[in-house]
Amino acid sequence: MLGTADEELTVDELAARAGVTVRTVRFYASRGLLPPPRLRGRLGLYGTDHLGRLELIRELQTLGFTLSAIERHLERIPDDATAEDLALHRALLAPWTTEHSEDLTRHEIDQRVGRHLDDEVIEQLVSLGILHRIETDSERLRLPSPAMLTIGVQVVDLGVPKDMLQEADSIVRAHTQQIAVELQDLFSRKVLRPYLDSERTDQERDRVRALTDQLAPLTIQVLVHGFQHAVNDVIRDRV
Repeated sequence: MLGTADEELTVDELAARAGVTVRTVRFYASRGLLPPPRLRGRLGLYGTDHLGRLELIRELQTLGFTLSAIERHLERIPDDATAEDLALHRALLAPWTTEHSEDLTRHEIDQRVGRHLDDEVIEQLVSLGILHRIETDSERLRLPSPAMLTIGVQVVDLGVPKDMLQEADSIVRAHTQQIAVELQDLFSRKVLRPYLDSERTDQERDRVRALTDQLAPLTIQVLVHGFQHAVNDVIRDRV
């Protein structure tokens, strides 16, 4: 999540950062999906926690959740949940959503990020595959995965050498792809193949479907915790 914990945004700035309309923000607020803004006199101000909730709502909508289902989901998240807490919820959902690319002008990208990005930063984002140039439209850039824009800018802000970032990206892609292949193979051998070889009753079909729905988010949580432990072990052993 970009910005600091005490960042203050007007409703127009919040809508621009989230890529929605002001009318949408107010509608969500009226349904109780967003906590009330913090008031400075008569001016309502929003923070990164509100932005995090808007981004989470968009992820849930992408998954096909109805508005009522989204309301029930958000009821389980405390009103004082931090932007980091909400980002974790999104991280657990992201692998199961199908994002749609967006074509944005430089001004729209600046609005989405919440600050001006100079040419050097844009070039770094392009080199990392966060943004793509459009041959037929020099005024816009393609954002294949909107959720990655925030992460990409944060990584660039670290000041890490570009070649290191590109090599790190290659390492992550290679290993995560291999993990996905092996897990898919395991699921096919232990769950899918026995089901296909069985009588395929309605009860068995429902069991496999329920298992699949529950296994996906649990697998992501296991991977996240496993990676955290692996990083800690490597740091302890080498440092």
